[in-house]
Amino acid sequence: MMPVSMVGRAGELAELDRAWSVVSAAGRSTPTVAVITGAAGVGKSLLVAAAVDALTPRPAMILSGAARVHGPAPYDWLAAVLTGRDTGRLALPPDALAWLAQQPTAPRERYAPGTLLRLAVRTVQLLVGAGPAVLVVEDLHALDPASVNLIGELATVAELPALLVVASRPAADAVAPELTRRALARLSGVRGAVRQHLGPLRQAEVAEILTQVYEGCDPSDRLVASLWRCTGGNPYALTELLAAHAGDGPEALLRRLPEPRPPVDPVAAVDPELTAREVEVLGCLVDGMSNKQVAKALGISVRTVTVHVSNLLRKTGSASRTEVALWAVRRRPPVPAPVD
Repeated sequence: MMPVSMVGRAGELAELDRAWSVVSAAGRSTPTVAVITGAAGVGKSLLVAAAVDALTPRPAMILSGAARVHGPAPYDWLAAVLTGRDTGRLALPPDALAWLAQQPTAPRERYAPGTLLRLAVRTVQLLVGAGPAVLVVEDLHALDPASVNLIGELATVAELPALLVVASRPAADAVAPELTRRALARLSGVRGAVRQHLGPLRQAEVAEILTQVYEGCDPSDRLVASLWRCTGGNPYALTELLAAHAGDGPEALLRRLPEPRPPVDPVAAVDPELTAREVEVLGCLVDGMSNKQVAKALGISVRTVTVHVSNLLRKTGSASRTEVALWAVRRRPPVPAPVD
């Protein structure tokens, strides 16, 4: 089965490639940040993997880490990065490295939090060296607070020639929503940061996927619309559905499709008086986007975004964009999320 999440993501891939060209240019010594958000199954990890795989010139170093779903510990991201690496040549205290790597033989005594954070940053700097490098942070929404703090520091530290790519679900779906919201806002606010929010596939993109899965097939509008409604345009759900019926032809697939369920948008559930576009803008505000970033993500003008933000402030009785974002987070109902 083809990676359907790449359909409709050409613009995002090109933007990440341009960000890398800035990092790989001679003399670049500070990091470039790329923040990618989206619901579970929308293809964040596949997008990052495809982008990194296509980078030219190739990165001198790729450091990648993710959260541990069960039993998280401080500095999980860095511990994942250090797993299997020879750290003996790093000019750092061995006991600190052992603690950061979560080695079972690490001493029980800990450094002061500020000192440990500085050592964690220095560890990454030494691993990157002269670069250029790529730092991949998967599932920021599930990371421990120490890791989130480290990522924020890495985004602005000098002498780090790297592209820092951070993928996360929206803050409302995070283990610690407020911490994630602040982290996304901090990362997105870094000068020159790339901000991408992956939405569901459009019907035309579902049709494109079908023409590739069923080679030579011209899918009917009815099949495309039914698939789009059943999956909500979610690439993961679409992949799973097509895989489950891999032996069926297009028409047989149409007969087997379950009855579509109306999509549940946790932001839309906040207030039925909000328009569909206001719901989209509100979701972007929750993720810490600026008006310019919202405009780019939704394909509308900054002036239009400003109007929508003003309407949101008025309808919610909020005094600022931060207040309206918190208003939304507090009113969202809990929604179980599938595995990304």
